[in-house]
Amino acid sequence: MPRRILIIDDEDDIRQVAAMSLETVAGWNVLTASSGAQGIRRAQDEQPDAILLDVMMPGMDGPSTFLELRKSRDTAKIPVILLTAKVQGPDQKRFASLGVSGVLFKPFDPMTLAQQMSEALGWKIEGYKP
Repeated sequence: MPRRILIIDDEDDIRQVAAMSLETVAGWNVLTASSGAQGIRRAQDEQPDAILLDVMMPGMDGPSTFLELRKSRDTAKIPVILLTAKVQGPDQKRFASLGVSGVLFKPFDPMTLAQQMSEALGWKIEGYKP
């Protein structure tokens, strides 16, 4: 059964490229949300296997969304990977201290996104050839 991934990002083009990449390269089923609040609701309703979460979003940012996900019994154990354009040392340390499964950087390579996520999550992609 294919993995189910929830992408939470306020940018339409990022959601579309990431979704197409994960569906095509890894064969995963992808759900999307355009805000932290919508993402929390989708995570509760859909129970994805993992979440790819943008750091910088209007309203509820990625770290705040992550902390809200951890408060609910229904979503507390879903692994979360942050997606960010912030590559400075202090930002990376702050993200790592949250307890996320990984941090990936924008811009990402659509051909290797699934492999990067798999490595962060300890998953194997069947038939993947880099």
